[in-house]
Amino acid sequence: MAHENHSLTEAFKGQPRTVWVTAFAAVIAFMGIGLVDPILNSIAEALHAPHQKLTLLFGVYMGVQVIAMLLTGWAAYRFGPKRTLSAGLLCIVVAAGVSSFASSIDQLIALRVIWGLGNALFIATALAFIVGQARGSQHGAILLYEAALGAGLAVGPLLGAVLGEWSWRAPFAGTAILMLIGAIGCAIMLPADGPASERQPVSLLDPIKALKNKTLLVNSIGAAFYTGALFTVIAWAPLAMGLRPIYAGMIFFGWGLLTALAGVFLAPGIARAVGDRVGVVGAISGYAVVMALAAIGVLTDQVWLIGAAVVVSGIPSGILNTLFTGVAMSATDSSTPRSVASAGYSFLRWMGAAVSAILVAYLAEWFGGAAPFWFAAGYCALAVLAIVASNAVGRNKHTVDDDAVLIGAEEF
Repeated sequence: MAHENHSLTEAFKGQPRTVWVTAFAAVIAFMGIGLVDPILNSIAEALHAPHQKLTLLFGVYMGVQVIAMLLTGWAAYRFGPKRTLSAGLLCIVVAAGVSSFASSIDQLIALRVIWGLGNALFIATALAFIVGQARGSQHGAILLYEAALGAGLAVGPLLGAVLGEWSWRAPFAGTAILMLIGAIGCAIMLPADGPASERQPVSLLDPIKALKNKTLLVNSIGAAFYTGALFTVIAWAPLAMGLRPIYAGMIFFGWGLLTALAGVFLAPGIARAVGDRVGVVGAISGYAVVMALAAIGVLTDQVWLIGAAVVVSGIPSGILNTLFTGVAMSATDSSTPRSVASAGYSFLRWMGAAVSAILVAYLAEWFGGAAPFWFAAGYCALAVLAIVASNAVGRNKHTVDDDAVLIGAEEF
């Protein structure tokens, strides 16, 4: 169970440079979602972009990762983890750098496809590098990665806010420069890939085959509905609030900070107290209530209420990022490697994110600005039904696996 015998300070001590450079690159990679939120309205004004295309910045970013989820394991086997990681970092550097010169929203959307591919390739191998190179226990290495996750979720909106006050192009340029530093460091410091014969073969379709397990499938569908609600907040809340970059950035900084802290510290305690399945149902129900409050904020034109709902949503979101993974993974059997099962789980979960991010602007156009949040509350209800309907209802674990928060939050 996470965090019983190790502290973050102990995990930091004596780590080699390869671990630090990979962790630095991971921080920048995890900034990819929150970076855009504060500048969404600025992009709309500068590029005369309709809401339907603005939300595609998130939809295509996640959509390409749905496909890439099937490719990353195979790529790491075929070309080696260092080459795969380096290719991912290069994609992010190019996409972020060129985004700072984009002259149309369509160009930005195309570049976000490349960015999403790069993020998928990097995240698929970064944790393995940190675990493999870190000194001490695997748990300590995972703590380092969790720290990188938390820093990325919190710093991304701040960077977008501060640089976005100057120009919407500046956050993209800043990210490209930081990631270029990380990419050069990884290229120089990470050990070279060994021969392919030393790596475990991976099939492109293994994650899909894992979903033949009906319980894993139903739980993954539930996770897809919840993630759809999550990306309603990420893709629609900035447009619903209509705030300057600095104010939107502070709100999403609070959201990212609470998401990271709740996933690392609250979720294990909730699992110990009531079990992971009960914790998931309770957190999803809480998320639905928060979505309803955000919808009321839109209907009553209370921007402060929408902002408060966004920040508070980080608490159930962090809990769910960790506990939902444990619930889904408990459905797997010994014949399916955990990494393959988690890839199948993430495949469906990310699909929910992509579809939701694309739909939100259309829902607002058809039914009003509050509709995306009402639909998000409905997604939560469907997620609860999926959990209750799964065959593993009786399995209510009171422990959390070390890597649950990482699998649960890797879409960031």
